[in-house]
Amino acid sequence: MPAKKDPRLARAGVSGFNKPKRKPNHPKKSHVVVAKEGDKVKTIRFGEQGAKTAGKPKAGESDKMKKKRSSFKARHAKNISKGKMSAAYWADKVKW
Repeated sequence: MPAKKDPRLARAGVSGFNKPKRKPNHPKKSHVVVAKEGDKVKTIRFGEQGAKTAGKPKAGESDKMKKKRSSFKARHAKNISKGKMSAAYWADKVKW
């Protein structure tokens, strides 16, 4: 018998654990993920809705953007290092 699907996945609207998804209609947060580490499962909403500065490095990216990116990573390094169960980890992975 197949394992029952976790209701948190359907509620968050994601296809599986640790698969972030964009949420354009959420009032404040831009993404959601149902994070799973071992037996722990947690729904995490992260990212500022409508942030114009986030995104992967672009070819010919300006120095200003490079500094913004490195500032974000430096400022949140402690939280990013907490791993999959932190919003900072997902924001760093998906948005920055």
